[in-house]
Amino acid sequence: MFKNLNPGWLGVSGHQSEIIELALTYGFAGMDLNMVEFATRARLKGMAYARRLIDSARLRIGTFPLPFEWDRDDADFQKDLKKLSEYAGCAAELGCLRCTAVLAPAGDSRPYHENFEFHRQRLSEVCATLRPAGVRLAVGFQAAENLRRDHSFEFIHELDSLNLLLNMVAAPNLGLLLDIWDVVAGGGSLESVRKLSARQIVAVQVAEMPAEVVAADLDDKSRLLPGADHGRIDVAGLLRILKEGGYEGPITAKPSRSAFPTRRRDLVVKQTSEALDKVWHNAGLPIPAKVVVATARD
Repeated sequence: MFKNLNPGWLGVSGHQSEIIELALTYGFAGMDLNMVEFATRARLKGMAYARRLIDSARLRIGTFPLPFEWDRDDADFQKDLKKLSEYAGCAAELGCLRCTAVLAPAGDSRPYHENFEFHRQRLSEVCATLRPAGVRLAVGFQAAENLRRDHSFEFIHELDSLNLLLNMVAAPNLGLLLDIWDVVAGGGSLESVRKLSARQIVAVQVAEMPAEVVAADLDDKSRLLPGADHGRIDVAGLLRILKEGGYEGPITAKPSRSAFPTRRRDLVVKQTSEALDKVWHNAGLPIPAKVVVATARD
């Protein structure tokens, strides 16, 4: 397992070299990447140029998001799949073999059973496109009740239902985007995770949940930094379970931006790193040393 940085979730932006320097300074071993931007740079200036900063920093690329919405008409979806082959090839050259996507928990166009079959088919096609490059697709869900209000039809918003969908897709490169906050918000627990195999889990996201907020009132602002006091999620216990199970992928903090008292990007990344270090330590795992590597400018 390794500490992974997703700057977008934290509201952190800047040149690639600046983000890499922040990741290294505060002890992250990996970072997520916008593969569309990277592939465009590789196409215009060559792969060697596009990856030079990442190579010099010796950072892993944890995941990249699926670069399109799959709930589109068939013609647009097929065009997106053709582009996805290029992005998957670029990702594989970087050693990034994890792509992520999250299901919408409700909608207005299809009842549950129709939506289930729609997603089963679309997931099959996405996985078939990613598979030649060796890229796995990690699919997650969103459990907060407010995301389902004012919609005609509910869809998957807890772990067991997501597992059922994934098991119905005949794709060996399909697995879970395991967000422990959403697992707990959806009525699950660490025991739910213990039942999973390391092979089922492709990527992991962590956040703490305030103990005093009832389930119906949970929303994005209820996502605290992992290890926050007076929470209800044992993130350190989760890391121990993952370690014992043989999971070797990225661990990415996904708190709300409101969890930070500052917008200074260095302090935001520093606080995020310290929060992960805290749960890493409580889990009995060695904390990576903080090393600064000089990088060229974009």
